Amino acid sequence: MALSKTALWARFQQSYVEHPSIGLALDLSRVDFPDGFLATMAVPAGRAFAAMEALEKGAIANPDENRMVGHYWLRNPALAPTPALRAEIEETNAALKAFAADVHAGTIHGADGTFRNVLVIGIGGSALGPQFVANALGQPKADKITPYFFDNTDPDGIDRTLARLDGQLGRTLVVVISKSGGTPETRNGMLEAKAAYERAGLSFGAHAVAVTGVGSKMDQYAIQNGWLKRFPMWDWVGGRTSETSAVGLLPAALQGIDIDGFLAGAKACDEVTRVADAAKNPAMRLALAWYFLTEGRGARDMVVLPYKDRLELFSKYLQQLVMESLGKELDLDGRVVNQGIAVYGNKGSTDQHAYLQQLREGVPNFFAVLVEVLQERTGPSIEVEPGATSGDFLGGFLLGTRDALYEKGRQSVTLTVRDVSPSSVGVLIALFERAVGFYASLVRINAYHQPGVEAGKKAAAGVLSLQSRGIEFLRANAGKSFTADALAGALGAADQAEPLFKILTRLAANGRGVKVTGGAGTQAAFAAA
Repeated sequence: MALSKTALWARFQQSYVEHPSIGLALDLSRVDFPDGFLATMAVPAGRAFAAMEALEKGAIANPDENRMVGHYWLRNPALAPTPALRAEIEETNAALKAFAADVHAGTIHGADGTFRNVLVIGIGGSALGPQFVANALGQPKADKITPYFFDNTDPDGIDRTLARLDGQLGRTLVVVISKSGGTPETRNGMLEAKAAYERAGLSFGAHAVAVTGVGSKMDQYAIQNGWLKRFPMWDWVGGRTSETSAVGLLPAALQGIDIDGFLAGAKACDEVTRVADAAKNPAMRLALAWYFLTEGRGARDMVVLPYKDRLELFSKYLQQLVMESLGKELDLDGRVVNQGIAVYGNKGSTDQHAYLQQLREGVPNFFAVLVEVLQERTGPSIEVEPGATSGDFLGGFLLGTRDALYEKGRQSVTLTVRDVSPSSVGVLIALFERAVGFYASLVRINAYHQPGVEAGKKAAAGVLSLQSRGIEFLRANAGKSFTADALAGALGAADQAEPLFKILTRLAANGRGVKVTGGAGTQAAFAAA
């Protein structure tokens, strides 16, 4: 049962903790922890602190790939386990800042002059992080370069972005981000961009930069085709924790964002969240709240509601960070546990007109993470009502939503930051990175591998192989028609009739060498066009 206002104020005084050095406050007063909860979690929290310390010192954290996980070193290279790694990080950061400065000065330019746009091609963490930071910290009238993104292998989505760049490719720098160079979505985006440049009579390589693993397919391709520059992407940096590497820093630096301030914010947050005291560590307190609210098994979803338009993409960024890290079938002992926390959200107060009705009165299968930003805007505000600004209404909606939820037994966490600045965005990213790592330790899973993602890639490769075989068979039997069942049997893949039907239907709809010759629905017959 929800507490009274008086009781809530008393609990707020105990549960609201400010961290002035990073401009962050964490309020857990709307989480109904039982008495003695922190004491009961002391042992698992201690294990989590020890695991994190080992991680930062270079322990092998991803046994699937036998690699370390070192995103914390990216904002504090002195922590790197070897002098060579420290030097690589420092040299890379210096090189990308120098490159961005040369681009801004016009020393490095496109066929038609100084670069005015940057097209970032990536998928997952190679796009979500840069997109979030670009949207949060961009200043349309002050940005040195305007960012655009290919973040999927959707042809129509690619065309829409290229349409916005029509006539501007000669002043558009392309940053292709792929650790291996073999990620299909990124490779496809690169080839689509290359074709667009060639249609415009431009050299793609003269406008392209790679962020990739040294010696990777992408690295070799960039060398062979005379790309402008290559920046390293290390195997010890996972995509979802790569925003403080060249993956995120290069696009941000090109846009004109203060990446030194961004790194400083992340580093400062790391220092605060490295303290091995659950009561004083905001990342551990956040992880413990998740543990309690989800019953340590993902029993509730996480609804992320930042009350600031600039943080609109935060929930999308957190979807990958949290769900890819925590969505695991097996625990560290090999037992089936099916862990994870589903994440969704948009922004306040927009969500109050979208799904607050269900959050307050529907299925109680969630908890909320509210993000409050104290600074309303950089200049003065008008009064939209006597004594009240638009920002007052926004703050009122946040507090009102929190109370409306709690009255119905819906619990929430509230994070408060001073502003949306490079430093505060760095703080938020570092806070959730650490909280995810702590939570994974609390529930005894490995946050730093992703076998499910690899399984999906393998399945997609199988579908493309089936498509190739199907088209080849139809061409070899020109003039004859086959149902999906018949074609699957002829290919010796009787259990693949369903994907074949879907493949052939899509190819026929796009005039891709297949036509429908008769029948309807699943009994349709297909032939080579």
